[in-house]
Amino acid sequence: MKYEKHFETETDGFHGSYYPLKGGTDKAIIEMFGDDTDDYLAKGGVKYFHKLGCSVMTMSPDKKDYGHHSYPLERIEKAVAFLREREYTKVGIVGLSTTGMLTLAASSYIPDITLTVALSPSDFIMEGFYQDNKDGMYERPGDGESTLTWRGKPLPYLPYAYRHPDYWKKIQADTKAYGDMVVARPMFDESERKHPLEEEEKIKVENIRGHIIFCGAKDDVLWDTCKYIRRMMARLDEKEHFCTFEAVLSEHGTHFILPEGMMKLLAPGWMIDFFIKFAFKEAKGYIKECRETRMDIDRCITKAIAEW
Repeated sequence: MKYEKHFETETDGFHGSYYPLKGGTDKAIIEMFGDDTDDYLAKGGVKYFHKLGCSVMTMSPDKKDYGHHSYPLERIEKAVAFLREREYTKVGIVGLSTTGMLTLAASSYIPDITLTVALSPSDFIMEGFYQDNKDGMYERPGDGESTLTWRGKPLPYLPYAYRHPDYWKKIQADTKAYGDMVVARPMFDESERKHPLEEEEKIKVENIRGHIIFCGAKDDVLWDTCKYIRRMMARLDEKEHFCTFEAVLSEHGTHFILPEGMMKLLAPGWMIDFFIKFAFKEAKGYIKECRETRMDIDRCITKAIAEW
């Protein structure tokens, strides 16, 4: 699968790849999966959304880089403008994990985004982080950096409870204790304990237009995404808002809750089940339930795009 057009930040204002749907459509999805715009996971998302009748713009912070620090939301704005110029009347965005947070934040600032799918998101702006192996640590927090900026200003963020190198040492210790691929939930819980979440750090989901789909699983060991999603839904219930919303919340599914239709495009079912069990011990004994969660998410996304 080859993109029609590739974009670089230095020349185009954002890092992305454009995969139009053959035959045309009025729907386009900005998809933020994987470490790069053209890696295996990103291309799996392209195939999935093509099947649902959408053109796709894949985006990532930079080439082969999943670190998030001082990422200008204007990059999303530029991608939206490119798609609108090509007469897509409907532009949506989807992200998983940190980019689940990013999709919600972007949609809250960019009204032309009218479908937002947030998989395992937080309800607050995270502190920035680097994945540069500094001092032998795979990941480290930014020094006073937010993950995101808007109009040249950093968005207020929840600071991590630990600094470099203790940040990664804490994640390593909890990962070993839990027996998972990676565990950060205790660190995020401690971060909120040390620094109770302030209003300015919360994502203003009430400003999002169109439709929002929140997806999360209780057994997520990266962070307590179900708690975060419930707080966002309560916020929407309390405040005047400009969107409709729904949630897929489940007991089992792990942090890696991509829709089942997309997972099947990435690998055979038995391989998916093996990976989930290998990566997250919480899934052992609940493979069927994890699959059902992914199927529920698939049905939800499929229905929303059909009605969009």
